Amino acid sequence: MEAMRSEPRPQLPEEGENAAAGGAAVRVGLVDSGHAPALAARVASAAAFVLGEDGVRREDAGPERLGHGSRLAEIIAACAPRAQLCVAQVFHARLATTAAQVAAAIDWLVAQRVALINLSLGLRAPRPVLAEACARARAAGVLLCAAAPARGEPVYPAAFPGVLRMTGDARCARMEISALGTRYADFGAHVRPLDGSLAGSGASVGCAHLSGHIARYLDDCRAAGAAASEEAVWQWLQAQARYRGPERRGSPPG
Repeated sequence: MEAMRSEPRPQLPEEGENAAAGGAAVRVGLVDSGHAPALAARVASAAAFVLGEDGVRREDAGPERLGHGSRLAEIIAACAPRAQLCVAQVFHARLATTAAQVAAAIDWLVAQRVALINLSLGLRAPRPVLAEACARARAAGVLLCAAAPARGEPVYPAAFPGVLRMTGDARCARMEISALGTRYADFGAHVRPLDGSLAGSGASVGCAHLSGHIARYLDDCRAAGAAASEEAVWQWLQAQARYRGPERRGSPPG
């Protein structure tokens, strides 16, 4: 059974309000293991979400012990040079978390007025607490980008309605996008971290690249004085796609 959150939910923007409207820089939420100290200048806010006997509590963010979140934060920061990060720690000693922790992190990030949230994680069960948090985020105008496997059983939050299902695509170079349109994923992107290593490569990294690309697009729209709806983001991703359809065996790496 999922633990209930013990603290009140943060105040969310009004339904339909553009969560990116305030402030000069587009804010990107990252739900993961934290960020490296070298990225501190790009981080607008950070908090940890810890599961205790009485539910989930929010604490000050702790040190990044796993490296997973740091790799993703580096990718987003590189793809969107003017974006700010809001980091929610839900992984601590290992890459394991609960739907209640992720839900609390999403609510907090929406209150931080992020434009989109990167969720390079996947839970096997469609827990109501997480589905409801995703619905609240979307109602507030926040885009949700979640990692999805290229094949196999669905994971959550990627499989919830309205969540952008992102994965890695070996065909894509660093700044390329693929429009997959499969039963598993909507879009793909470069599969490797910034150092080019195979370690840590996969759907999580592809999702972070796509979140970074979207953040850059939102920043460009803001600079031009234009709003960018969820539909506009979807159409932009389709227009930018270098590849269409699923990756085939033997496809050249990007």
